[in-house]
Amino acid sequence: MSSKQTYSVCFCCRRRFKLAAAEAPPEIKSLFAKFSDENDLMTASHLHKFMVEVQCHQNATEEEAQSIIDSLKHFHRKGLNLDAFFKYLFSDSNLPLLPSIGVHHDMNLPLSHYFVYTGHNSYLTGNQLSSDCSDIPIIKALERGVRVIELDIWPNSSKDNVDVLHGRTLTTPVELIRCLKSIKEHAFVASEYPVVITLEDHLTPDLQAKVAEMVAETFGDVLFSPGSEALKEFPSPESLKRRIIISTKPPKEYLEAKEKVNDPPQEKASVDNPKQRKVSGDDEAWGKEVPSLKGGTIADYKDYEDEENFDGEEDLDEGDKSSHHGEAPEYRRLIAIHAGKPKGGITECLKVDPEKVTRLSLSEQQLEKAAITYGKEIVRFTQRNILRVYPKGTRINSSNYNPLIGWMHGAQMVAFNMQVSISFSIYGFCLFNLFFILQGILPLVLHLNIMI
Repeated sequence: MSSKQTYSVCFCCRRRFKLAAAEAPPEIKSLFAKFSDENDLMTASHLHKFMVEVQCHQNATEEEAQSIIDSLKHFHRKGLNLDAFFKYLFSDSNLPLLPSIGVHHDMNLPLSHYFVYTGHNSYLTGNQLSSDCSDIPIIKALERGVRVIELDIWPNSSKDNVDVLHGRTLTTPVELIRCLKSIKEHAFVASEYPVVITLEDHLTPDLQAKVAEMVAETFGDVLFSPGSEALKEFPSPESLKRRIIISTKPPKEYLEAKEKVNDPPQEKASVDNPKQRKVSGDDEAWGKEVPSLKGGTIADYKDYEDEENFDGEEDLDEGDKSSHHGEAPEYRRLIAIHAGKPKGGITECLKVDPEKVTRLSLSEQQLEKAAITYGKEIVRFTQRNILRVYPKGTRINSSNYNPLIGWMHGAQMVAFNMQVSISFSIYGFCLFNLFFILQGILPLVLHLNIMI
């Protein structure tokens, strides 16, 4: 199979050369010979037979086969020749898994056994620093089949309500209630399986209570809220159909109260005064928090090298901490999937607790570093718990990273920026199906979205 191309010489002459293309291998030639006629053409009936017998598309019709031939009619009008057949096999008309197949895996295992289609900063319309925040990207993501929506929640300018925005940047906010209502309306358009809302919480207890009221009133019985204590095992996607799940760090005061009960007396001082805590080697590996862009420039942000803890789950600012005098128990009860990073660095984060399950978030760089030394521990962690991987902070143009390292270690929530027009057919669908389903790298690890 080859095609002819031309190129200019001295602006006046044109020369032609042949551009070599991949030739069909013997296996493809053998298949074509088996399903073609004496004229070396594969008609609609022949192609339909191939789709049923070889591709196992039991519901394929001859009309669908004819439409494939029509899409490649520049090769031959009456049917597919060898070149056209070879081209069809690698085209979008021959997907690894057809949507019409539907869910064909056991969906009754714990949620940690599935890969979940996950978005990052789902409310942004463009870049990570100065674009508008809106519910429109959230709606588009849900219609695409995304099952995890991330919302960064902050006090509004008057400190009496809650906005969604990318904190410490120049992004314009959108009201939280607007995002919640859009999620309720569009959550199950593409799939009946649960939608997880991950909250990056920067609120005082009184605003946490307000969020609890908003969430409860908006979602009602659709909300899955098992109570204040962490789950011992995640429910299955089947049991969570058409449910909304909240995932975030429990309120700070709730965790500190438990720490004061459990910690030895000599450790309490470090809990009460974080500034007195010593930084361990593991803590240093997490990196430092990205400084606020406000008051600086985008160039300052680009030059920042060590942004690894630019997470959705960093600790509150000192200014925020000073305003916390109580806790919001109604907010705590909404959290079904507890998240956070324990003290002590990555070794503590990756410990598996037989009495509870949790969610851990790592940046792409944190995961790359951790995988070198703690690869086995990460895989062991993801067998029961959920690992979320998110793009590094310097991807200000909303670019994405290679997700394979996360998938190879069992990370269920590999979060993508979806604010720009990029192709997810390579990493999000086709390659994903081939890599995990056909190769079977991790047993009992399935993809929650693309099977639907």
